[in-house]
Amino acid sequence: METMTRVRSTVESATSAPMVRPGAARMRELTPAQRRAVMFAQQQVLKARAAKKAKDEAIEARRRMWDESEADIAAAQNAARREESRHVANPTLRGAIGYVLRDLRSRDHRTLREVSEKAGVSLGYLSEVERGQKEASSELLTSIAESLGVSAAQLLRMVADRLDVLAA
Repeated sequence: METMTRVRSTVESATSAPMVRPGAARMRELTPAQRRAVMFAQQQVLKARAAKKAKDEAIEARRRMWDESEADIAAAQNAARREESRHVANPTLRGAIGYVLRDLRSRDHRTLREVSEKAGVSLGYLSEVERGQKEASSELLTSIAESLGVSAAQLLRMVADRLDVLAA
């Protein structure tokens, strides 16, 4: 009878697991090389998170800087428009079209080369149209407007608004 109780007590003690912190039991089962590999992987994860955070902060800083510079540019353009509207006695349609085209292009941060290639117009010709030195045909104006992401009708409305501002 005594041997039976001894066997039962050893079986019961073997089946009852001691209270161990979660995760600690797994670490005890690993070899030293495996532990180093786990630690290295954890460090890599932490480094990757830190790098992502730094990258996101840099992107946000660039975006804020870009917004600030756009605000400065917009303020300077508004001041230039007010000054220009005082000095323009007889505005031309050619000049208003050029002004609107340049304004649309600069708002999108696009170069003359990008717009001219997309519109199928030579760079020099587009530059002359923007400066009000050349008159573009309706087909070319449509092509340029579409390359800037607006329709010809929208472009002409903007030109009409510009002429109204200058006439007032």
